[in-house]
Amino acid sequence: MEKTAGASPPLALNPVLTPRAAPTKFAILIFPGFEPLDVFGPVEVIQTLSSSKPMSLYWISASTSPALDPLAGTKRPTAGATVVPTHTLAAPPDDIDVLLVPGGLGALSHTLGPAVEYVRATYPKLKYMISVCNGAELLARAGVLEGRRATCDKVLWAHNTTMHPGVGWDKKPRWVIDGNVVTSGGVSAGLDMALGWVAHVWDEGLAREIANVVEYEWRNDPNFDVFAYVW
Repeated sequence: MEKTAGASPPLALNPVLTPRAAPTKFAILIFPGFEPLDVFGPVEVIQTLSSSKPMSLYWISASTSPALDPLAGTKRPTAGATVVPTHTLAAPPDDIDVLLVPGGLGALSHTLGPAVEYVRATYPKLKYMISVCNGAELLARAGVLEGRRATCDKVLWAHNTTMHPGVGWDKKPRWVIDGNVVTSGGVSAGLDMALGWVAHVWDEGLAREIANVVEYEWRNDPNFDVFAYVW
């Protein structure tokens, strides 16, 4: 059963990583109504990273049916992205190192109980748990963010902070790294966060090299997000 907001104690942190423990298995949790750039921004970074570091990428969903971006009965664009999962929640990949949870309108769905339970059960085994946008709410529902500093998208800021008062929400940062939990602001912030995560795990030079390869002007200050003021 899914736990109520604020009811879960903080889950145990994994030991501090050493260079030998650098992650190699990256997984993304997807669901109907995911926000495409929440996913594909970080995937661009991971794909480019894999040209110099060993890295596998897995897609996890409730079933192996394509996960569609549009949600039935909601006001959504009709040209939504579609991803075919490689694994299911019932048969996930073995020993993943990193799990990324995106946001989107689908993250607000009350049908994601099994996904939340998967996040709760999998977190203690991970080297890093990452969320983009309001994917942070799924982490909060799983108890991962309880007592931690975190951020999320600024559009739904009032909703997230009201629903999960036990989280140390911080509105100003573009992304936050608290132990082995990484949260980022809305949509485009996921790309900045992914580069920041590479800098955190390996070094800033590698992150800048990736940014240059994909010709992206990296907003590398994690402590300032202009959309905290826009919204």
